[in-house]
Amino acid sequence: MKTLAKLTVLAALGLFAQNAFAELTAEQAASLGGDKLTPIGAERAGNAAGTIPAWTGGLTEMPAGYVEGEPLVDPFPNEKPLFTITAQNFEQYKGNLSAGQIALLKRYPDTFRMPVYTTHRTAAYPADIYEAIVDAYCPFPIPKSGIEVVWNHVLRYRGGSVKRSYTQIPVQSSGAFSPVVFEDQLTFAQYLEGAPANRLFYYKQAIKAPARLEGDVLLVHENINQVIDPRDAWVYNAGQRRVRRAPDVAYDGPGNASDGLRTADDLDMYNGAPDRYEWKLVGKQELYIPYNAFRLEDQNLKYKDIVLAGHMNPEYLRYELHRVWVVEATLKEGQRHIYAKRTFYVDEDTWQISVADLYDGRGEMWRVKEAHNNIHYQVSVPWYAAETSHDLISGRHLPIGLGNELRGYQYNWDYKVGEREYTPAALRRSGVR
Repeated sequence: MKTLAKLTVLAALGLFAQNAFAELTAEQAASLGGDKLTPIGAERAGNAAGTIPAWTGGLTEMPAGYVEGEPLVDPFPNEKPLFTITAQNFEQYKGNLSAGQIALLKRYPDTFRMPVYTTHRTAAYPADIYEAIVDAYCPFPIPKSGIEVVWNHVLRYRGGSVKRSYTQIPVQSSGAFSPVVFEDQLTFAQYLEGAPANRLFYYKQAIKAPARLEGDVLLVHENINQVIDPRDAWVYNAGQRRVRRAPDVAYDGPGNASDGLRTADDLDMYNGAPDRYEWKLVGKQELYIPYNAFRLEDQNLKYKDIVLAGHMNPEYLRYELHRVWVVEATLKEGQRHIYAKRTFYVDEDTWQISVADLYDGRGEMWRVKEAHNNIHYQVSVPWYAAETSHDLISGRHLPIGLGNELRGYQYNWDYKVGEREYTPAALRRSGVR
């Protein structure tokens, strides 16, 4: 693996700065991985109440029952909820809830609930990634501004080279749904020779079902600085058998096959260029967020078991108390986006956005997104078991990432194949009708 020079990252990101990016002092750099901070900048100690434990390295040993190459097993199979937050009792917990989570409880008072379990700080990364974390994946481990927190999320380590199969399920207010099955592959630029300095990763997404969409393929060349060098995207339309540019795969362009329930820039909770917003670092908060969501990956479950009208089945959800960075994004004057304000809650142990509250142009809560954090312990990669987008107005919702009826993730595949696969010319070969 090549190391992405931090100078290149800072030069690219610096053009987005609304506050000057702060280089680490020698003392701060030395503190990473020490007594007070983890290698990626989280607080190593637990909280005063004892409800958040100290980080002791994360989940690095394989749980009982896990078989290499087989689906993940739950490391905490016998744990029961400590308590459950509902529309009837949320007032006593509201200091640890986002405005959007409270809105969800109120929107579905009879069916939505948040089962809260013992907190386990399972996040862990490979040793070589810790050595390169500040240079390649986490340039701002001690952030001084909101934009720095967001860039830590965008640049975070996701395994280097990954193939996966998963579903995106637009769910109507009645609960009716038809899954869209994707197969995609992601390779970070530092794994491929000859990638431009401003390139972040290459991404290809093919639709495998339903039949009316099968064969459509999206290709993205993701850049770091997308103001001077916008994201390059192409689509292969199987019906037309042609490749064309896709400039709307950015900002609030419609999310692929999402029935209008997400934008291009809220896949992975947030992605792309941040230049349309003013970013404010609010601070840190202890929040109940979806975490260690192993039950959502149970291969014995069917989508009909998990997907209900309005939200996923709380029987298979798990919330834990974790510290998060809180960042507010406010649309700049003169810019356009369907979300006028976005509040992100970012897990300190992974830099993954875990909750997002999304507001419309009137300042009203419109959508709520939650990411159900998980750790792929077999390769030490934190990611999501699923992310969900809830439309509070229409009552529809969109789970993304469920793979219970599919073969899941494949890490460390032959990413060098990507050098010829991640080209517009390769899209026609990818499309099958």
